[in-house]
Amino acid sequence: MFPVVKSEAADRVAAVEAKSATLRKELGLVSLTLTQVMYVVGSGWVGTAATLGPSHVVFWSLAILLFYLPQAAVVIYLNRRMPLEGGLYQWATVGLGDFWGFITAWNLWAYAILIMAGFGVMIATNISYLLTPLGATFVTAGWYTPVVSTVVVLALTGISLFGLRVSKWLQALGGAAQFLTYLALIAALLLVIDRGTIANAHALEIAMPKVTLLSLNIFGKMALGALSGFEYVAILAGECQDPARTIGRSVLFAVPVIALMFILGTTSVLAIVPQAQIDLVSPIPQALTMGFAGRGLARLIAPTLILFLLLRQIGNVALIFAGNTRLPMVAGWDRLVPTWFTRVHPRFRTPHNSIFFVGGLTLLFTLAGQIGVGLQEAFQLIENAGGILYALTYIALFAIPLFGARRLDAVPPVWLRVAATAGLAVSVLYSYLSIFPIIAVADEAAFTQKIVVTLIGIILVGVAIYTAGRWSSAKVAGHEHD
Repeated sequence: MFPVVKSEAADRVAAVEAKSATLRKELGLVSLTLTQVMYVVGSGWVGTAATLGPSHVVFWSLAILLFYLPQAAVVIYLNRRMPLEGGLYQWATVGLGDFWGFITAWNLWAYAILIMAGFGVMIATNISYLLTPLGATFVTAGWYTPVVSTVVVLALTGISLFGLRVSKWLQALGGAAQFLTYLALIAALLLVIDRGTIANAHALEIAMPKVTLLSLNIFGKMALGALSGFEYVAILAGECQDPARTIGRSVLFAVPVIALMFILGTTSVLAIVPQAQIDLVSPIPQALTMGFAGRGLARLIAPTLILFLLLRQIGNVALIFAGNTRLPMVAGWDRLVPTWFTRVHPRFRTPHNSIFFVGGLTLLFTLAGQIGVGLQEAFQLIENAGGILYALTYIALFAIPLFGARRLDAVPPVWLRVAATAGLAVSVLYSYLSIFPIIAVADEAAFTQKIVVTLIGIILVGVAIYTAGRWSSAKVAGHEHD
């Protein structure tokens, strides 16, 4: 047994709770549960999983067992002991030390910036389809995507300034819309079963998967790509009602719902769409259109779905944006970045300087990704590296109960360490396989080298910021001592 060292964790909890006292407590159980559903359940993963055929059930089950449940267990455990604004940043700082805590937050922050930059373009594209036939003209105009994506980022900045009392409704709408979309998908499955028009005779069966490099890569994406996200809401713990209890309960409520949505959604796509024809970009619109064909509802399905998809995307990016503005704030509390980031708006009780900074940087990346083919390719490379940055944060999450036990206020139970080991193994597998291309490229070695160099560059920037922050903090402390 490790000796229990209570002082560091307890002191940090008390200090962070005191600094969080001025923040509004807006998030309750219902809004948190809907937020979990919205953030975790993506629309494209069911198409990716359906390419595995009837073996998808086994892979989903393994992903749930080896990553999804361990993730939920570790998040609930750490949040109960440290229900702090900043979430994973605080947990990693206590469990692994100041340096690893900052680098974990930096990787998560950099990942979110890249993801948000892509959301502006996605939302602009979906709006163009919603406005058809006018949208077909808009999307070809050179001004359309930059203007719409700029408006999206500026609107998100304003919403975030008003705080979670506004954005929580976007997240709740996004979660409800995603839930209704999957219900429609399951209804389409029941319809094709009733009509006897199942596209794949083996869609409702369960088969053992073949273990190949491709199937392992897809398994990693189904686990860490599709089933990740419970830790992100904990960043906003200081703005939750009774966070030690409410966040854990929201995870427990969301887990079975999300698992069923993914498994039944994949089964629906596989039963409705011939396996060789599955659209990996938009599998749900494709499946719904085919499933309800000839019912008189088909012409209403596409615009309704696009509207639901827009609601989910807007709610999702609002959550990511809010969380990403809190990370500089909590790092500023530790004087690792300028305390300018910690200033809270006197009326809205939100970190307005951090919000404007993140908004400006997101807008910069959004527009940069739309300038020229060369920049598009470079931006795509950085976006691919973003997935590995997210995986690195999970490696840190699962490492805390395994290697940070001496620094926690309680020794993690054996079952939790076993679960964390499984989650850590899946995260490492995903990170390793993601540096290799699974599609044809001109030079596989060069592709891998670019990914690695990009990751190293991003991490080195984080190390430089941490070093400068430590030096500045020590200098200020020295002046105060004098």
